[in-house]
Amino acid sequence: MKRLIVVSLVILTAVFAAYSLNRYWIHRYDGLIARQANIYRLDPDLVWSIIYEETYFSPWKIGKDGEIGLMQVTPGVGRDWAAETGMRELERQMASEPSGLLRDPERNVQIGCWYLEKFYEQYRDTPDAEARMIAAYNAGPSRAAEWNRPGKGGRDLSGEEFIQRINIPSTRAYVTSILERYRKLKGIRPQTSATVFSRDSNDRFPDGLPPRPVLVAIQASRDD
Repeated sequence: MKRLIVVSLVILTAVFAAYSLNRYWIHRYDGLIARQANIYRLDPDLVWSIIYEETYFSPWKIGKDGEIGLMQVTPGVGRDWAAETGMRELERQMASEPSGLLRDPERNVQIGCWYLEKFYEQYRDTPDAEARMIAAYNAGPSRAAEWNRPGKGGRDLSGEEFIQRINIPSTRAYVTSILERYRKLKGIRPQTSATVFSRDSNDRFPDGLPPRPVLVAIQASRDD
């Protein structure tokens, strides 16, 4: 009997430890995500859901097409971001050693949010804007614009109609998976349109929209 109790306690301890470790792993960047998402007028839960899908919070992951870090930012996007900062040192570093910058979690999320915010600007007035934003982030703005062509009578597509137009299976699965996770976090039913901002956005910003972000250049840590 004592042996059974001991074994049970060991199992429970192991399960609790595994659960705690997983919770730590997927939430250790929450503060960073919230900070950068707020700068770029994005819902932190949406950014979190994208990172969950992209890398499961592994900052060292390298994609098959050369994408780097938490949000799988490409060196090309990184160079565009560096050019927009107007800071020559960042442009030099991104041109000569992009992986050094893009492996830094804060820098990576900053650039990923900068890129995602462009699609928010493009699709903010469409139904289920998140579906368009996620598709553009994954497959590129040109493909997303093609899938978003107006329906009959020039009406905007619903989120589901837009997703059905995605003719790249991996992108359709990517968009669907992230939306399901995001809506679960927000407590939104699948058939209900999600919003880009958190529910208290109208309380924080009188007109419902925060001001446009000022591009922030943070000091990146370099890998040894």
